[in-house]
Amino acid sequence: MAESTQMDVETATGGTVPLPPKPTFKPLKAHEMSDGKVQFRKISVPPNRYSPLKKAWLDIYTPIYDQMKVDIRMNLKARKVELKTRADTPDISNLQKSADFVHAFMLGFDIPDAISLLRMDELYVESFEIKDVKTLKGEHLSRAIGRLSGKGGKTKFAIENSTKTRIVIADTRIHILGAFSNIKVARGSLCSLIMGSPAGKVYSKLRSVSARLNE
Repeated sequence: MAESTQMDVETATGGTVPLPPKPTFKPLKAHEMSDGKVQFRKISVPPNRYSPLKKAWLDIYTPIYDQMKVDIRMNLKARKVELKTRADTPDISNLQKSADFVHAFMLGFDIPDAISLLRMDELYVESFEIKDVKTLKGEHLSRAIGRLSGKGGKTKFAIENSTKTRIVIADTRIHILGAFSNIKVARGSLCSLIMGSPAGKVYSKLRSVSARLNE
């Protein structure tokens, strides 16, 4: 068995067969990447975000149309924001980034925070519900939501600043915007609060974890 292995190695490496040259591919344009077809995305507008969307429309429209080179319009009948690629869209991923940006705004994130999704690749939004962590009802649920925010939003701000994330608490649903490792830490802190841990204990754990993250 050992002899056949040796022969195989000698046969494979003994010859001087020249390797073929590496192929060179030109960068693909957006219309080539999508087989020349126009790509679409649609984002539903929740009833509570309709008025904020009208007020912030120019702030949303300008970076998507000018910087990302993606067409955007508001379909009033269907109550959806519609996006599509153009002939001069530099990269097909711009369409998905624009859709993520609009979706983040619909979830309740501020424009300056949501716009980071257009500029950085490693950011994303993670959502979960309080009932995914612990089944709570009535006053227990209200107290859990209160613990997440803290007095005057102090606890939420502390988690955001320590983990470099942004958090939106919409009733029983929680949305976190940030990098993967930071979202993991922020979610762990929020889950501890939902399970009933005191804020002081969560703060001390956050300090040690955020120090490790900075390293």
